[in-house]
Amino acid sequence: MIFQNKLLEGAIFDMDGTMFDTERLRFKVLKQASKELTGQEIDDQLLYNSLGVSAVTAEKFAKQWYGEDYPYKKIRERANQLEVGSVRQHGVPVKRGLYNLLERLKRSGVLIALATSSRREIAEEYLLSAKVLRFFDIIVCGNEVQKGKPNPEIFLKAARELNCDTANCFIFEDSQNGILAAHAAGGVPIYIKDIKDPDPEVKALAFRSYRKMTDLVADFIGEMPKMGMPSLNEHFPQSIGYQIAFIHGFGSMGGGYLAQIFSHWDGYTRPRKIVGATSNATIRQLINALGRYHIQYERLAYFQTISHVLLIDINDEAKIVEMYRKSQIVGLAVPEKAVRTSAKAIAQGLIERYDDGASPLTILIVMNKINAARFVRKHVFHALQDLVGKPKALEIIKSTYFSETVVNRMVSRLSDEVVLQRLQVKLTTLHNSIVNYSGKIDEIFEFYKSFTQKQDLPKSLKNGDTGASKTTTVANDILLITQFAEELSKLNIALFSSEPDMPIYASKGSPLLERMRQVVTVDDIKAMQEIKNRLSNGPHAVIAWYSALLGYKSIGQGMGDSRVSHLAESIIINEIKPALLTETPDQKQYINSITRNFFKRCRASFQDDVMRVGRDPLRKLQQGERIMGSIHLAQKYGLPTSGLEFGAACAIMYSVRGQSGNDKEAKIIRKLYQKKNSVEDVLTYKGDYNKSKYLGLDPEAEAPLISRIAASFEKLQKELDESSE
Repeated sequence: MIFQNKLLEGAIFDMDGTMFDTERLRFKVLKQASKELTGQEIDDQLLYNSLGVSAVTAEKFAKQWYGEDYPYKKIRERANQLEVGSVRQHGVPVKRGLYNLLERLKRSGVLIALATSSRREIAEEYLLSAKVLRFFDIIVCGNEVQKGKPNPEIFLKAARELNCDTANCFIFEDSQNGILAAHAAGGVPIYIKDIKDPDPEVKALAFRSYRKMTDLVADFIGEMPKMGMPSLNEHFPQSIGYQIAFIHGFGSMGGGYLAQIFSHWDGYTRPRKIVGATSNATIRQLINALGRYHIQYERLAYFQTISHVLLIDINDEAKIVEMYRKSQIVGLAVPEKAVRTSAKAIAQGLIERYDDGASPLTILIVMNKINAARFVRKHVFHALQDLVGKPKALEIIKSTYFSETVVNRMVSRLSDEVVLQRLQVKLTTLHNSIVNYSGKIDEIFEFYKSFTQKQDLPKSLKNGDTGASKTTTVANDILLITQFAEELSKLNIALFSSEPDMPIYASKGSPLLERMRQVVTVDDIKAMQEIKNRLSNGPHAVIAWYSALLGYKSIGQGMGDSRVSHLAESIIINEIKPALLTETPDQKQYINSITRNFFKRCRASFQDDVMRVGRDPLRKLQQGERIMGSIHLAQKYGLPTSGLEFGAACAIMYSVRGQSGNDKEAKIIRKLYQKKNSVEDVLTYKGDYNKSKYLGLDPEAEAPLISRIAASFEKLQKELDESSE
């Protein structure tokens, strides 16, 4: 690997203070041990002087400070006990960014060694506790060399055992003695600050110096290649990074798609936590109890588990503010109305983030709206301006990436009733397993206690007194516990049904998005949004309206009716696709891809509720939107639009006949129509709409089109009346 023009073959890590935040813990336990054994704590300056040196040298410093009778060895032994006890109870305090760094080094073919002043048993326990032992090819410990740092012996030994020239070894250190030893070894010292900076002349010996490990990681990320698009069944990265990803709107797109994108992250590590915001209390409680959930891919009969998930209440403004302050990326997947109501909380989070000096936030906007980024930015800017004034608001907006997207995946959320029904079945199965295993597990613990404490076996567990019989018992019991653990792991639940298309397209700008595996950044996102709206979103809505009118509940069921599938094919193949190929010939590959996948997805979308897909019919009939925009585009190139006109009639009929449930926009359409039983009144509406004026058709200029849609409406009405007789 080449890093900043240096050949990197081996990486040698110091442990305490560099990888783990244990120096502060070490100070604490040494003070406590000294207090216990001598009645006084060790002086802070002596502790600072002992950073990065061997136990022998540290003892020499202590005796010079307190006299030859000072019981340093006993203090150190007691401190070791206290430190190990703390680590076993609370875990090793891992430096933020370590997993990310180790994963990238290992993926780049770099050999990795540990060179620590600690004893091997402590070093290995800490590596195991921190779950990083798997990264290290070689471990060299303080009791395995004659001279401690600043002598270079330990680094020379580590490089030799890695079969690497020290000149090609990066040596990661946090102390003055460590930097001196790394330099003396002929290695490439990398300094990462922990408690105390080395003297300026020593710090200058480092090839690079960093205030914290995450700064070093950022440099590594900038020089590593982006990993390719993952396959659906590819495992998420094993290593957990330090990032937090927030999904503002944990609905179909948020929980069923963005969570998967964030779990794949850049392929090297995955976020420490994915936090989602939803108003659904049932889903919140369920996921927070399990910590994970399934996405089901029906077409492939495959389930994918999303873990490390926490849900918050979307109406909890304080928590929304906190997430905009803490997260590295936010997936914004809420309706337009929610953007307006959340703008103040978003703004407050951005203000606190800016004041903290945090890195710029990337907001990945998933909304079915052209110019969605401009819409979100405008509302957030107005809220910022109200809170901190225009000059600072402009600074904050400029330091935030608002990225629009094009989604090429259909996702639906399973109903609460289905989710709870499946959960009940799994809980019943788990209860039966607990009953079956509980008695045996009590026996296992009794055996374990006697085995580790070398006591006589309980009579119920005796099957001979040989070592082999004990081993057999242990093996059998481990198998039993494993089987029970597998039963527990099955307590998961599918919340979303999804199609397998992987990439999400996003506008260029954010460096973070350039590295994420499932994100494809493009220069002209608006053109791709137009294509998606025309080829997918519009026909999808038409399928939903027509299917609902024919009595079907899902898109998949509706597509099984030849009337629905023939209408969808006619609209796409004869009207929209030819117009788009003429309008944007350079996007031919993307247009063909969407067309191919659209029909496959719709035919398999048996969980895609027609009322969900068909919502907001008034918006979809507006000038320039999915239906009317496609009609005008086709007419621009002299193409027929009878299928789209019939689709517009379906939208009105869907609303008039009450197939739409409580959809507010459908109620507006119904009210407009019922005044005079007039399709024209619906299509030419110019009234209020989402705090602006609705853009209906011009009654004079569009008279022929209005007349044809009205004729399609009458034809549809006749068809439905005949089918109901």
